[in-house]
Amino acid sequence: MTRRQVIEAGTVAAAAMASSGALAQGPAPAAQGQPLPDGVTLPSSAPPAPRPGSVGYAIIGLGDYALKQIMPRFAQSQRCHIAALVSGNPEKLARVGEAYGVPAEARYSYENFADIAANREVEAVYIILPTGLHAEWAERAFAAGKHVMCEKPMALSAAECARMIAASERAGKKLMVGYRCHFEPYNRAAMELTRTRALGDLRLIRTEHSYRLGPATPATNWRIARAQTGGGPLEDYGIYGLQAALYLSGEMPDRLSASTFRPEGDPRFSEVFAHVAVQMHFPSGTVAQIVTSYDSAGINMVEARGTHGALRMQPATGYGPNALVLETGGTARPLEPGDPEVQFAAMLDHLAAAIREGTPVLTPGEMGLRDLRLMEAIYAAAASGRSVALNPDGTMRG
Repeated sequence: MTRRQVIEAGTVAAAAMASSGALAQGPAPAAQGQPLPDGVTLPSSAPPAPRPGSVGYAIIGLGDYALKQIMPRFAQSQRCHIAALVSGNPEKLARVGEAYGVPAEARYSYENFADIAANREVEAVYIILPTGLHAEWAERAFAAGKHVMCEKPMALSAAECARMIAASERAGKKLMVGYRCHFEPYNRAAMELTRTRALGDLRLIRTEHSYRLGPATPATNWRIARAQTGGGPLEDYGIYGLQAALYLSGEMPDRLSASTFRPEGDPRFSEVFAHVAVQMHFPSGTVAQIVTSYDSAGINMVEARGTHGALRMQPATGYGPNALVLETGGTARPLEPGDPEVQFAAMLDHLAAAIREGTPVLTPGEMGLRDLRLMEAIYAAAASGRSVALNPDGTMRG
């Protein structure tokens, strides 16, 4: 795909969203310091000294996910440690830095981030900012000579993903997307079941990832601000279902259709959709049905059905606990392949191993680009009311 085609695809997707009923987005986002989130428990003592050869990460963005999920899991890591922090809130930065034993000189603001280039203790950064900021901060990190772990989705458009990949290549540094489910035991077991044809020939995949968002506006919740999050639930929660359809089928779809819905007069959905539904057809004949919503009762579910059996996961893609039931020969058998909590440390250590040994990244920027191409095709299909034919790389045909 040429650079021009990438940019044109992003333009088509933006137009598709507008014609599908999303209202005008707010101003382009900028990284801003926020207060310490509610419910955060900081360590009572600083972590031990890092192991020899440990890879130092800088955490960019000290929000809810960073402080409650990612940063506490470094204690379980075998190959990496927190070496620096980046935040726009000086008070929070100092408090979190003290708790995690990060020295004052390794605590950066968004304004002086470029100084991190001189910090040899930092080899990688983990970008945990709203999606609309991912491309900018990945480019800044590569310019500073650091490897990058970027939260999902990788960016707001295929064009931004292409920029990030190009910046990675120029810098000669690794780019990894934080698709944690590739390191989660229940999802890895499900991948193996379909790969080894334990279900026979795969016929149907169904996923649903939904919850009901409380009262909010784009000004109070970045997840419903178009400029920061994209179209809404598809990029945020529905990406788990999209990913599951791809890693369980082991294929790329050759066509898809979609629909979107946004209730009129609801301030929560003045800029994003409330629901997105997708049907994908794969070359083998497998069909995937993907549903995601910000306005329905909560569910986190994945099912796969083949000619000789089925697997059911509910919860499917959570932080833990998850569940996996295999149905074959008229018998349902619960499986317990491991502790879901290991997914975080395993993901962090995977990038560390790629840096140290030069091994390939399991969830590289190219995977993030692929997924954004598919999401752009989904919005285009919803806007046109017709199915969209796809090339093997996820770009739209014609």
